[in-house]
Amino acid sequence: MASSRLNVLVYTGIGTTVESVRHCIWTLRRLLSPNYAVIPITDSILLKEPWASTCALLVFPGGADLGYCQALNGEGNRRISDFVRKGGAYLGFCAGAYYGSARCEFEVGNKPLEVVGNRELAFFPGTCRGGAFQGFEYRSEKGARAVRLSINKKAFGDTEVPAETVSYYNGGGVFVDAASAKSNKVEVLASYENEIDVDGGDGKAAVVMCSIGNGKALLTSPHPEFAAVNLHPQPNIPGYAELVDILSDSDRSRVDFLKACLSKLGLDVSENEAGVPSLSRLHISSLEETGVSELLVSIADIIEKENGEEWIRAEGDTFHIQNEDTIWSVEGLQKSLTSSDESEHTTNGITDYNKVIKKVVPHEKSPPHPKLTPHFNHGLYFSSLRRYQQITPQAEDWGNLLMYGEVVTSTNTILERNPKLLSKLPTGFTVSATTQVAGRGRGSNVWVSPAGCLIFSTVISHPAHLAMSRPVVFIQYIAAIAIVEAVQSYDRGYDNIPIKLKWPNDIYALDPTSSGGKPHYVKIGGILSQCTYSNGAYQIVLGIGLNTINPRPTISISDLLPAGVPDLHLETLLARILTRLEAIHKQFLREGFSRDLEGRYYRHWLHTGQAVTLEAEGGVKARILGITNDWGMLRAEETDASGRGTGKIWTLQSDENSFDYWKGLVRRKT
Repeated sequence: MASSRLNVLVYTGIGTTVESVRHCIWTLRRLLSPNYAVIPITDSILLKEPWASTCALLVFPGGADLGYCQALNGEGNRRISDFVRKGGAYLGFCAGAYYGSARCEFEVGNKPLEVVGNRELAFFPGTCRGGAFQGFEYRSEKGARAVRLSINKKAFGDTEVPAETVSYYNGGGVFVDAASAKSNKVEVLASYENEIDVDGGDGKAAVVMCSIGNGKALLTSPHPEFAAVNLHPQPNIPGYAELVDILSDSDRSRVDFLKACLSKLGLDVSENEAGVPSLSRLHISSLEETGVSELLVSIADIIEKENGEEWIRAEGDTFHIQNEDTIWSVEGLQKSLTSSDESEHTTNGITDYNKVIKKVVPHEKSPPHPKLTPHFNHGLYFSSLRRYQQITPQAEDWGNLLMYGEVVTSTNTILERNPKLLSKLPTGFTVSATTQVAGRGRGSNVWVSPAGCLIFSTVISHPAHLAMSRPVVFIQYIAAIAIVEAVQSYDRGYDNIPIKLKWPNDIYALDPTSSGGKPHYVKIGGILSQCTYSNGAYQIVLGIGLNTINPRPTISISDLLPAGVPDLHLETLLARILTRLEAIHKQFLREGFSRDLEGRYYRHWLHTGQAVTLEAEGGVKARILGITNDWGMLRAEETDASGRGTGKIWTLQSDENSFDYWKGLVRRKT
């Protein structure tokens, strides 16, 4: 059965330090992409969102664990404990290791730094005592050192792991008496070789694995996630340059040890250290010969000319418009410019992509040469679009203008962050990408989308005078209909592909690896609708992500195809979805969410008659009836102890509630 746990969540809330978070995310993305999305989260998300069901690993980086206690004691720690006991995995670095122990004893007797107290998670059932080495200072590298670790190879079984490694250290502890723990639920993975400055009891345990119910917690007092390449020079700290050199020389063994630790936690570690790619150019092309030229005329008043170059300086991004005729002659120069531009906005190996200049190439004469976009065939896309337009009444314009980038920040944010540009774009203007490095999801969700996933965002201008009779909230519902109908009308043999809708904005597919019992569905896509108001219309950026032909991280549409059907291509599916979406949107403008559209929506959704618990209403039991045809709210009827309806109806808004389908819970989003 396909895993639904595809997110690695890194806590970034109260108590964490910027340096620890950046090192943590940088390293985990390189070791786990594209198998998992490594996502920064806050304490608010841990407390209020249904994160556990899709989380493969919860990570607490370095910092000060009293802040973690302040934010999460009580309900937050209960959620974390339940997650681990039910099969989840926890990884605590330094402060995260103190936090995961039953007791923290830090700098006892050193009053300015002393922290002593019990901790609620108690994954390690004893005391984590530190600092293991003297000299720690908050917000300083003065106490940093390179510590040698002796690795317990037997703990890793057949996994290749070095006998020792060197790790960055700054303030971590020792797990007291871990070597003689009475329970077999604690396993020492690595010990300090250096003499430590506190009493560690039996042994000098630096890294431990704890079995908790059906889950695991790995606690490490040193920082194996810190890479030498990301450490800043510290000329005022004696011996710091030597520390960096020592860590650099041992980098291979450090990475191998950390990979083995992640594997022991049950994660599928990447064979190659993938990292996050650099942003690519954005190529604008059109189905019509004059389409790009007309677009440039329409946005001329926001284009600035400077030293023979053209720029759009919008609210969120700066765009450099490049001439397609000069691309080939300056290819090497442009590549070097891309690297230097990104390096200017990179700190500790983490690039702030929002500050990187976005390079745009308008193709007025013909679509981009295949060498410029090797992962996207513009010829196939435009020929498919024309073919589907010919067989789809009311589909004429959407997708005719396409902006494609091999690697982008996010197809949604590149539009919605820049109202100056967005307000000039016609309905149906579409942005697509092969990979996005800061994808936007509902609420606070973000992800790194891998190649093979269909990613695109479309601009929709929705007349304001229709806002009451044709509410904007229905855009996500008609988009869901369009996606399912597009897949099932893609070509011969696709009509029975088992994909469904989950309220309010997710696409699910029947897991082909499940067998027997109740059918098991897994998420394969999502919809994000973002709205602003401009010039008498609502400007909607409709973002869609759909696992199409990607082998990771979960089930894709290609896994559902019957034998002998025509091949599935991203370009052709994009064209099909856009033509269905345009036709259904025009129907919606004419009729509203009519009985026909309502029937097509229910035909594909998962929820009719589903029993749920309304958490925000005190745990009321109810069953799903449908959605209201005025404002698109979820309708549920309260049920009694025997499951019969009481007649009391609840209505729930999609932007205020979160539906955990598999647990049957409707939660209030706050």
